[in-house]
Amino acid sequence: MKLLVISSAPFITKTDGIYAYSPYVKEMEIWRKNVEELLFCCPYWKTEGTLLITKIPFKIDAIYYLQEFNFTTIGNAFKALPILVKDCILLYKNIKKSDTIHLRCPGNIGLLACFIQILFPKKIKSAKYAGNWDVNVKQPLSYRLQKWILSNTFLTKNMQVLVYGEWKNSTKNIKPFFTASYFEKDKVEVLPKNLNGKISFVFVGTLSNGKQPLYAIHLIEQLHKNANNVQLTLYGEGKERTIIENYISENKLDNFIFLKGNQNQETIKKAYCENHFVILPSLSEGWPKVVAEGMFWGCLPIATKVSCVPNMLENGKRGLLLDLILNQDVQSIESILKNNNLYQDKVIKSVQWSRQFTMDVFEEEIKLLLKS
Repeated sequence: MKLLVISSAPFITKTDGIYAYSPYVKEMEIWRKNVEELLFCCPYWKTEGTLLITKIPFKIDAIYYLQEFNFTTIGNAFKALPILVKDCILLYKNIKKSDTIHLRCPGNIGLLACFIQILFPKKIKSAKYAGNWDVNVKQPLSYRLQKWILSNTFLTKNMQVLVYGEWKNSTKNIKPFFTASYFEKDKVEVLPKNLNGKISFVFVGTLSNGKQPLYAIHLIEQLHKNANNVQLTLYGEGKERTIIENYISENKLDNFIFLKGNQNQETIKKAYCENHFVILPSLSEGWPKVVAEGMFWGCLPIATKVSCVPNMLENGKRGLLLDLILNQDVQSIESILKNNNLYQDKVIKSVQWSRQFTMDVFEEEIKLLLKS
């Protein structure tokens, strides 16, 4: 079987090989094991910037590089027209000669592929919508258009669409799915962490406005002011790094707020094992990997009510849901800090739930998907 993956996720070429976003590489490795040929249509970047990348360890049979584009201004829209034409021709040619295609959405390239796949109603297709599938949430027009095309069974034939969470009134081609990080063999006993002494929180993610690391800092700062023995460690890089560094320095928080930058998976795993809580006050998510990973290692999630997060946390039974109202959220966290039994109960439930979703189960689901 010849599989073509169409994605906005870039490839970066270095002297020792091709690199891409680390979680994406890990997932694509599973797809590679189950097809004879693997091809990609995707952008090319000269450098990774702040993107956390890993060398691609598997064979790629062909890469067809697409040019990136945007429509943020009228000038950009005009500049994008010749790029659109070239990208569309490239996508059409390669979809035509592939046995099956896999779209990665949302994104501008995903949007183009959504339109072009309509011309191939008999071809076996799948798509992974990695964003928030909630149709009621406010999103850019391009995102809403991709969701509409993918779920429209008149336009989109012979496709299974993988989405995060279960949503009412979904069309028959919409399949609730998940993302995994660990294998069955990785499961070891989670040692209990009592709420005695210093209570540690961790933030893992891009230091950007969308992930709201500053809000996580505000939470811990206020908890500290309320005489709670707390600390926060942030892992990740991004545009807000300088702003965060300045805020920590100006407010003299450097004795309990720590910035560690991008770290490898083993370091992050160790952080989940050692910290009591993982905070994700994100404004938008698909399947928040850091929440699922934290739960896997007994690091209780504190996250916003976006996408499938309420379902993951069973509306607060397996963690704590943020309202993004500082005083209110601080009080909610303190109610757990004062109740060790409640904390332990939530941790046990979160570990049990998250450990259903392993890479072993993920691979079996991919095999079924390719056979259907």
